Amino acid sequence: MTNNWLCLSIYAICLWGAAAFVPSSSASKRISISSSTSLYGVRSAVRRARDSLLSKDRTDKDLKDGIAFFYDRSSKLWEDVWGEHMHHGYYIPENRTDHVQAQIDLIDEVLKWAEVDDKNPPKNVVDVGCGIGGSSRHIAKKYGCKAQGITLSPYQANRGNELAEEQGLSDKASFQVADALNMPFDDSSFDLVWSLESGEHMPDKAKFVNELMRVAAPGGRVIIVTWCHRDLEPGEPSLSKKEEKILAKINRAYYLPKWCSVDDYCKLLENEGAVDIKREDWSYIIAPFWKAVIKSSLNLKSVVGLLKSGFSTIRGAYAMLLMLKGFDAGVIKFGLITCTKKKAEGKE
Repeated sequence: MTNNWLCLSIYAICLWGAAAFVPSSSASKRISISSSTSLYGVRSAVRRARDSLLSKDRTDKDLKDGIAFFYDRSSKLWEDVWGEHMHHGYYIPENRTDHVQAQIDLIDEVLKWAEVDDKNPPKNVVDVGCGIGGSSRHIAKKYGCKAQGITLSPYQANRGNELAEEQGLSDKASFQVADALNMPFDDSSFDLVWSLESGEHMPDKAKFVNELMRVAAPGGRVIIVTWCHRDLEPGEPSLSKKEEKILAKINRAYYLPKWCSVDDYCKLLENEGAVDIKREDWSYIIAPFWKAVIKSSLNLKSVVGLLKSGFSTIRGAYAMLLMLKGFDAGVIKFGLITCTKKKAEGKE
């Protein structure tokens, strides 16, 4: 009953906030976010509200524009409340309350799991879907390496570079606006290809995996950490209608395309010739995160920030409850996949 009341309350705030906080044309001029944000001015407010209630699949362009707009508007609020890391935390023990450190620990534990260590540190890293660059800067500091991050959000790229400058890392970490399905890098450029919670945004998973493998150097490591739906059982043609309905609602809020499973990712990597493929389900490790995020949103500062951020951000906050429901139902999995790019014949 409590969760149902909370869902309805947040959704009511969403609808009210959409009407109350859509920026006027004059206010929009004062908001220096990005050229993509201008696509979503006052005239599109009604369409966005209607869009949240429909289940029709978006085009790839709609997804890209929507992702850029969503993160342009929501990233500052997230940083104000949670800091520079825009991803889940590592909750072992599960009752830990040092949430920011839990997010940093997730990066380190994933690196350890993927066998990236000080004995063989990466020299050149790409962070695919970098947010405001928290992972990139942490990895650059940890290993003394170069890190380049890409995002569809101009706000995130600009903020990532600002933080790199503030932290004395501008010579090691840099960020730019670019499409993960068409990265502006030469083949075999990076010995560590890092994608932390960005794969779920990719409308073409095969092209995404192809690009990750393309920019990886021979012998380089690829790490994908992403939301997935559960693996299908043998003979099971698809998820249940109830499971699909939960995912569809989340897709509307977070500008996501259709989901895939960890098993699907492994098959795509095999098709690309990847070797030493390893996978693991860390759903139980990150499960407390969503409850912590929801709790952090239930204070005056966060609510005011949500309303000022606009309709898409508020809708994303509402979808956190759906994420929690999906985790509890077992349909959403937090998947880890790593592999290496095969070295050329005769080279060690």
